Amino acid sequence: MIDVQNQPDARRIPIDKVGVKDIRYPVIVRDKARDTQATVASISMYVNLPEDFKGTHMSRFIEVLNRRHGRITLNNFLGILDELKTELNALSALVEMEFPYFIEKSAPVSGAKSLMEYNCRYIGEINHQSKLFHVGITVPVTTLCPCSREMSDRGAHNQRGRVTVTLEFKGFFWIEDVIALIEGSASSPVYALLKREDEKWVTEHSYDHPMFVEDLVREVTRRLRDDPNFTWFRVEAENFESIHNHSAYAMVEWKRKQE
Repeated sequence: MIDVQNQPDARRIPIDKVGVKDIRYPVIVRDKARDTQATVASISMYVNLPEDFKGTHMSRFIEVLNRRHGRITLNNFLGILDELKTELNALSALVEMEFPYFIEKSAPVSGAKSLMEYNCRYIGEINHQSKLFHVGITVPVTTLCPCSREMSDRGAHNQRGRVTVTLEFKGFFWIEDVIALIEGSASSPVYALLKREDEKWVTEHSYDHPMFVEDLVREVTRRLRDDPNFTWFRVEAENFESIHNHSAYAMVEWKRKQE
């Protein structure tokens, strides 16, 4: 049978990234409370293609993924990229995996339990010079405007916001610990289930902890910077303003100096 993909291409144009995109796939990730958690990820996998090859072998991406479906962790994720390079005779490989992550959360006063969803991402890239692995985590939060609180006789406007961190690190860490760090930096965490006494607590706690979007990225940055495990990170915060027809946004990117 003729292998058309391995035939030469006369246009002599290399392709930077070719592969399969947005595969919905069951995965198992580490869970601090229960050891593992089953979820469904959207996975994209790419390699480079030299100028003298007409195409890549798309089926091999799925074969590599199938060999790893039992467990994908921070520690073995880069192994997928090594396999892709080997299987497809590539110089570089890139894998992006995005998945919902659920944590059982207790309301602050009533203790009512519910599942809270967070969005997580693994991003890995490897070439002949280096390896890169980033973890991204997006956390919903509540912020209350300090300016509104200062100038208003009754109340202050607040809004739901979103903090996204992208992390480079030296060793294993728990997703739950980063989520707690981010939630502790905001005016208040967001909950899936609140009773009336919990709503009172969230409202008053937010009022006592006003936070501009600038305050939010700075506080998350300060706390991440204090953890020597993180060598580089990006912190982005977006407030979905409740009284404006726009969002407020701030970003900090930080790299640890080599000692």
